[in-house]
Amino acid sequence: MALLKRLRLEGFKSIREMDLELRPLNVLIGANGAGKSNLVSFFKMIGEMAAGRMQSYIAASGRAHSLLYYGPGTTSGIHARLVFEDPRPLFEDGSPVDSYEFHLSYAADDSLYFQTECLLAEKMDNEIHAKRVSLGTGQREALFRDDVPRGKPTAIALDAQLRGCRAYHFHDTSATSRIRQYGYVGDNQQLLSDGANLAAFLYRLQNTRESSAYNRIVRTIRLAAPFFHDFDLLPTGPNDREILLNWRHPGSDQIFGPHQLSDGTLRAMCLIALLLQPEEALPKLIVVDEPELGLHPYALNLVASLLKAASHDAQILVTTQSSSFLDQFDPEDIIVVDREGKESSFRRPSVSELEPWLEEYSLGEVWEKNVIGGGPD
Repeated sequence: MALLKRLRLEGFKSIREMDLELRPLNVLIGANGAGKSNLVSFFKMIGEMAAGRMQSYIAASGRAHSLLYYGPGTTSGIHARLVFEDPRPLFEDGSPVDSYEFHLSYAADDSLYFQTECLLAEKMDNEIHAKRVSLGTGQREALFRDDVPRGKPTAIALDAQLRGCRAYHFHDTSATSRIRQYGYVGDNQQLLSDGANLAAFLYRLQNTRESSAYNRIVRTIRLAAPFFHDFDLLPTGPNDREILLNWRHPGSDQIFGPHQLSDGTLRAMCLIALLLQPEEALPKLIVVDEPELGLHPYALNLVASLLKAASHDAQILVTTQSSSFLDQFDPEDIIVVDREGKESSFRRPSVSELEPWLEEYSLGEVWEKNVIGGGPD
């Protein structure tokens, strides 16, 4: 598994400057407004950038001034460097690409453009050497994507790595949310960030060689929702192009619809389907914002165990404000997010300093006592 080992980020939303070590499993804790969701937003931007939709992301986010740290009057651009632990892409001479780096500068039309975009090799033959290859300047979308159709190994590997950064936010389960409506049955290859295509995604798993994954998902949902027996997924509408998240109750032939599921049950279904899909299909980096919302404590513990299991096959970054959810993880997994003045700070607590506290208290209780920070001022 290729890991994103380190992220260096400057000038993005509340993050003036950050140098963060990342591990297979990362749990961000902090008060409201500390900056957890801003880091989630950055990974969403990376995924959109890899898909060639950076300008669309900027527009949908309120344009560039909303993304820059305290606006263009304070910050002229966003600088990021993503350092990979297991470098797969290679330069033409065979040396490994360790990092992808870019600087986005503010433009007069309230957008952002690439002032620099480059690949770097820092470690060659167990020695440190600096090698920087520029991909271009002045472009509005990432240029490494131009080499993907040409079959260049460096571009293909980087494209897979960055496209594999996926941020999920399953909060909208209102009556008008897309997950409760009919969806296009062909939109089924990857679970969307809001879970809107859950029915189509599950239908594909159910009717392909990946049916074993579908069965695991159903069995696990039953643990969180004993009233649930199975989904009843059947394309309908003109040319069988539409599908709805129908389901059945144990011992009954009646078909129920998604509008008859609680908000918490729908969110649990999305999380379970995301984390129990076939291992080879898991995104390389799964980012989930506050999975505890609306979940029963048992379901929350179940999701925590699934996140830990999935971290063996994918890198996980999750934010939370739940002390009971935090209890399911180890101190080494924790990243504390605080708001210091006008900016967000990210740090890992000292495990050795926590050990005396953890002899008497759980990790969540230690957080509640403000021993490790991450609470309101």
